[in-house]
Amino acid sequence: MGLSQPRKRLMNILILAAGYATRLYPLTLNKAKPLLEVAGKPMIEWVLDNLAPVPGIENVYVVTNDKFAADFQKWADDYGRRQPKLSFKIINDNSTSDADKLGAIGDINLVVARENLAASDLVVVAGDNLFSESLEGFAEFAKGKQAVLATYDVKDLEAIKKYNSIETNDEGVITHFEEKPAQPKSTNTGIALYYFSKEIVSLFPTYIAAGNNPDQPGRFIQWLYTRVPVHTYSVPGIWFDIGSKETLEEANEIFADVAK
Repeated sequence: MGLSQPRKRLMNILILAAGYATRLYPLTLNKAKPLLEVAGKPMIEWVLDNLAPVPGIENVYVVTNDKFAADFQKWADDYGRRQPKLSFKIINDNSTSDADKLGAIGDINLVVARENLAASDLVVVAGDNLFSESLEGFAEFAKGKQAVLATYDVKDLEAIKKYNSIETNDEGVITHFEEKPAQPKSTNTGIALYYFSKEIVSLFPTYIAAGNNPDQPGRFIQWLYTRVPVHTYSVPGIWFDIGSKETLEEANEIFADVAK
């Protein structure tokens, strides 16, 4: 008998798309922010086009709200024909406004429980992140690790005050994490792209049950890094976060060049 091959670890992808993006009204009044176009294609496609080459993807889950669930289903049916490698499932969290939303971590917990995602590793990413290059390296780096947070150098101590600030040791493991720091020491920020091994995926119910903040996904990292090693990975190329009409216009200019 020959030696059996080690089983390949599979992973799911969870796209966070349940917000209402009220800061972008009226653009997002009747259209979900991740479905707004940047340089000719919806934001969510900038995410998935760069994740599609990653091997071992089981399913792509998109968690959204009751207002936009049908729009995401229509989009997924179309995009799925163009990216037949990916299998999609749209999850409606049944919220209808900011007043009854579950929060990003609440949404992750909902999908983990409803779809039994603790059986596989999980990549979680915000649907309004823009990436200019493939994220294959991120998935490769994550192999064998419990948790990985993608990072980006915003190169501006003032700008980082609206994000989070992290510090790491020589191995790139987080030693300090602070949301919206008043006095940041570093311009390196953690972005909404995460890898969690299946062992970590099973901790989301524990986090929620303890009454922790269910909103920004970075809060889970803030809770997690004191319990297990959370590695960091600097994403290549350009990462862009859109929070206003002005930054949307800026993204259109930058990513028009990327698309050429």
